[in-house]
Amino acid sequence: MTVCTGNICRSPMAEIVLRDRFEAAGLGDSVVVDSSGVSDEEHGNPVDRRARTVLAEHGYATGGGHHARQVTAADVASRDLVLAMTSRHARSLWDLAEQSEPVIRMYRSFDPAAQELREDELDIADPWYGGPHDFEVCLAQIEAAADGVVDFVRNELGVSSGA
Repeated sequence: MTVCTGNICRSPMAEIVLRDRFEAAGLGDSVVVDSSGVSDEEHGNPVDRRARTVLAEHGYATGGGHHARQVTAADVASRDLVLAMTSRHARSLWDLAEQSEPVIRMYRSFDPAAQELREDELDIADPWYGGPHDFEVCLAQIEAAADGVVDFVRNELGVSSGA
């Protein structure tokens, strides 16, 4: 599960990119990817039109079935991997974790180029208040970490890259 603030920009963009990458890796039937937000402010809303536009421009199928929703403690406890878009989101997820011991990671920590960054520097840029360039930057950060997420999950599943 990918998690951002309102679940209309970063986390659904990451969800769409990851689904595409898992499908390309032959893991589309083995891995479920979803998204949510730490806030309920956008509850029920679709993916932001600017996010849909940049995804489509980069060849991703955006579909129309997404409805923003707020993450719950049950979500956190039931997921094998929860990917926070920012350190603030990660803190909110740990607060929800209660007695469970979920695997919560910063999404961008899977970007090989970001390995030297401190956790507080791993935030995926929030494009909400920006223009098309900000959505491009956000998508580039998401794409840069996506293969690392796929490799991590493949390893957790015990599946070789040739499978």
